Amino acid sequence: MTELLAIVLPTFGLIGLGYGAAQLRLMGERAGDGLSDYVFLLAIPALIFRTLATGGAVEHNPWGYWAAYFAGVAVVWTLGMLCASRLFGRERREAAIHGFASGQSNTVLVGVPLILQAYGATGATPLFLLLAIHLPIMMTVVTLQIETAGAERRGFAMAGRLARTILTHPIVVALAAGLAAQAAGFAPSGALKAIVDQLAATASPCALVAMGLALKRYGMRGDVKPVLVISGLKLIVHPLIVWLLAVHALPVPPVWAGVAVLFAAMPSGVNAYLVAARYKVGEKTSSAAVAVSTALSVVTVSFWLWVLGVV
Repeated sequence: MTELLAIVLPTFGLIGLGYGAAQLRLMGERAGDGLSDYVFLLAIPALIFRTLATGGAVEHNPWGYWAAYFAGVAVVWTLGMLCASRLFGRERREAAIHGFASGQSNTVLVGVPLILQAYGATGATPLFLLLAIHLPIMMTVVTLQIETAGAERRGFAMAGRLARTILTHPIVVALAAGLAAQAAGFAPSGALKAIVDQLAATASPCALVAMGLALKRYGMRGDVKPVLVISGLKLIVHPLIVWLLAVHALPVPPVWAGVAVLFAAMPSGVNAYLVAARYKVGEKTSSAAVAVSTALSVVTVSFWLWVLGVV
């Protein structure tokens, strides 16, 4: 129990601190936006670059790791869409948002700090490799689903916009820069190392406080039944499938398997709400799903840490 608290309390304690600061109006929405931008644009990219540039070449890149994680994504995404359309009568675009929220993990704001807390440096490489692949795949699928569900089919314009979004995303850029530095044998030193180290050190605490501020903005009220379905798929079904495949069925090294399960066990990502807001569909449900799944993940993530034997 002491070891479990040592992992869970720093993570969710900082989220609670951010939520409390917003609740007491010590920090407002502008502060939350600025902190989130800092985390996405500077702190997390610096952490990714430092980890890859100063680490050795990847010794293991097991196919079972990718198969286990994305098989879980495919199952919960499909179930989320089916529940949205058949149980709750939502149209195709909103059903895509439900599926996306069911499979999209909150990786940057919650996943990175918690997984590094649980596995340390040994979990960094599988974490950041999955983080980089996760973003383009998930964004591509949800964008295609929503765009093709509309009356207008703007194929080339949609493809160009999506490609620009992915290729210029700070996480993708940081991953490419880190791998290039690793291949060239370049490691930051001197003033550059000091700058990168200081930025990287702020990534986890700033990300968690930003998540707490975001929870206050989004709130936990929405379509109760759809939100509970999405939360159940995200917090229980997704990590369960990944655990069965990565730990018991496929050849995946133990640390990589644990990272995959915890990655899947993260609550619904903020990107679900951001995509919903962009297309003006499913905003209420997606925002509530982010908040509710994050609150419930205090219990469910603790359970998965115990299952994995991390504590």
